[in-house]
Order: sequence, then C-alpha cells, then structure tokens
Amino acid sequence: MRQQIRNARRLVVKVGSALVTNNGRGLDLDAIAQWARQIALLRADGREVALVSSGAIAAGMQRLGWNSRPNAMHELQAAAAVGQMGLAQAYESAFSAQGLHTAQILLTHEDLADRTRYLNARSTLATLLKLGVVPIINENDTVVYDEIKFGDNDTLGALVANLLEADALLILTDQAGLYTADPRQDPTATLVEEGKAGDPRFERMAGGAGSGISRGGMITKIRAAQRASRSGAHTLIASGREPDAILRAAAGARLGTLLIAEHSPLAARKQWMADHLQTAGRLRLDTGAVSALLKGSSLLPIGVTDVEGEFVRGAVVACMTPEGKEIARGLINYASTEARRILRQPSDRIEEILGYVDEPELIHRDNLVSL
Repeated sequence: MRQQIRNARRLVVKVGSALVTNNGRGLDLDAIAQWARQIALLRADGREVALVSSGAIAAGMQRLGWNSRPNAMHELQAAAAVGQMGLAQAYESAFSAQGLHTAQILLTHEDLADRTRYLNARSTLATLLKLGVVPIINENDTVVYDEIKFGDNDTLGALVANLLEADALLILTDQAGLYTADPRQDPTATLVEEGKAGDPRFERMAGGAGSGISRGGMITKIRAAQRASRSGAHTLIASGREPDAILRAAAGARLGTLLIAEHSPLAARKQWMADHLQTAGRLRLDTGAVSALLKGSSLLPIGVTDVEGEFVRGAVVACMTPEGKEIARGLINYASTEARRILRQPSDRIEEILGYVDEPELIHRDNLVSL
C-alpha cells in the first residue's frame, strides 16, 4: 500500500505549529531548512509539492512575548499579522538557498466555498506548480472570524489536496501517527500502520485535543484524511521529527499511519460528475464533436452549436448530441455568457473575442465523463 505514496506525483505537505515553532519557542529555522531541502529534492525528481504551514499565530506570540494563546479574536489576528511576516521570510530564505522560489497563499473558508474564487485559487496554485514555484499556504488568520475560519490547518491541508486534486496529503506532526489508544495513558496502545480513510474506528481511536500551541489533534487529522479521500488523495500522518520524513514518506518508507482513499483523483472527480443530479446547463454538439468526445478528446468551442441555461465557470453541464441525447457531463471552463460568444469558433480566437483566455478547451477531457 505504500506504493500509493511512492507513485504520487503531486503532494500536499502540511506541517503543524509545534514543529514550525519548536513547541512555541520561536520559528525552528533548522527544521524549515530541512523541509526546504527535502522538497527541493522532490521537485528535482519531477514531483509537485505544495506546503501548508501553520505557525503564524505561534510565531507572533513568540515575537510579542506572549506565553499562552489568547482567546480574543482581535489578539489572535494581531499575532498572526506579526508572525506571518517572519514565517514568510523564513520559508523564502530556506527555499532560496535551494534555488527555488516560493509564493505566499493565504486562504479563508469563504475563498473555497465560492465557486469562482475556488476556481481562481485552483488555477493560480496549478500555475505556480507548473512554474516550479513552491506555494506556502496558510489560513488568512488576520481577517478570519468565527463563521469562516477553518479552525485548524489539518482541514486546510485536506481542502488544498481537494483543490489541487493531489495524489497524496502528508501531515507532519509531533506524534508518530494514529495509535489504537492514547499511548500517554495506555501502555498497550499500538501504532496503526495502514487502513482505509473512511474506517469509522479511527475517529474513536483519535480522541483528544491538540497542544496549547496548535488547535488540532489526531481527530482533526483523521477527519482531514476522510475529506482528502473524497477527491482520491491518500493521507500519511507521520512524525515531522523523524530524519528526512518527507523524503522517506515520498519513497514509500513504512513510517506513520497511511490512510488510503478508495478511488484515484481522476476517478473520484468523474464519479462525482456522473452522480451530479442537477446539471447547470446543456451544450448542443455537432456530429464531429460527438465523435471526438466518444474517442476521449476534449470539447472545443468550435464543436458546440448551442448553449442552454445560465451557469458559472466550473459548473457541471450536460453534453448533448444534435438529436438531444446526453452523452457526457463535464466541468466547463467558461460561464454561459462567455460560452455563447465563443461557440462555433476556433480556440485561437478565444482571446480575440473575450479579451482573455482561461483554457483553449471548453471542457478538458480530464473533466469529462461519458454516460
């Protein structure tokens, strides 16, 4: 089963506050340098890595001389604003030493709940990865409030895995993985090495809260694995204090707890589209486009004769034959108003007509499922 991680080409690595700040004593620059070195080696191997990092609030607390985490939202936001500066600087310096650029991405739940902002975030992150840049992602603690905050970066890591359709999520923590019981209280507890992400027993095993520095705990990591599995990402929970933990995990070493998703990212996305009961609109295709789709090709605007319904970019739409039979569903790259303007047009005219181009395809073949 460790082959699942060894074969992963796109990974999301999440590091917790206790690791980033050496249990609240300040940013652990040596640890950050080691993570940068390991990620640089994965990049050199052709693998894409996004890093989700906690630590802004903890770093800010240390800079401000606070010994305990405040409860007032405005104080947490102030600590985040102070700490984020040092956190970004530390990562930029560490990755620069490895010849890599970084990009700071701050997200709120609202960014991922809104379809347009979700797609914009996904496009930006995918572009950064293609450019060889390492995105450093954190919750935007400076502006979040109770209704929109993720609450922990384990959840954020899973959402980023969903967003990027990553093959694997690696959660580095200060624990060795999931145990059958709390090893601090039960000397008979044993490490769970592997299992299915959706196994209901794991939540019962993972009771308890995080440290005074972090807000998570093993329960949030198990729930993050469940969330990541919905888009086909496998999750490995392992100790970030292990030497070369990222490299060893990516190589398939037996460390930590591996929670397996039952479907690949592509299969999970296509299953979701096939089961989507309410399509937002319909595209009428000509016979050439129908033939191309049935052979596994993308849908180009030149093959569309009519657009029915009102929908936004990223909506699920039905693809219809000239006779009105639905043959496929897919995630469309353009809103209905834009699709109407570019139908029957070659892809190289999209920018001329719209003033910009997102994708040359109306629907990419990876986002199409035949019915």
